[in-house]
Amino acid sequence: MQPKIKGVHHIAIKGKGIEKFNELLHFYHDILGMPIARRWGTDELPVVMVDTGAGMLELFANAPDEQTGGALRHLAFAVESVDDCIEAVRAEGYQITIEPKDMLLGTADHPYPVRLGFCIGPVGEEVEFFTEK
Repeated sequence: MQPKIKGVHHIAIKGKGIEKFNELLHFYHDILGMPIARRWGTDELPVVMVDTGAGMLELFANAPDEQTGGALRHLAFAVESVDDCIEAVRAEGYQITIEPKDMLLGTADHPYPVRLGFCIGPVGEEVEFFTEK
């Protein structure tokens, strides 16, 4: 039997406490412009889903005391302008780990030209901004 996967519904990111939650919401909603799709929870433990345009990010305030990156390597967002996204997060003081650059992924027989850039998000998540050329 073939799996019946339709696509990614959401990716969850947890911040420890309301301050980290607010940083997450500011980063993804205010800086990157992802609209809020749903809210629930309490004032102390809010949960918000923001719409990426191709799935959701579910933002929590209830991370354990010690967080690790786990198996998640990074979040990659398809964007109109890698440079604009990098400049927006840089202006807010976030660490840029890879400056915007053009790359040729794939093989010589099947080239895959892209532009990409990376930053570190509010709770240590690695975020990639990605455009196919």
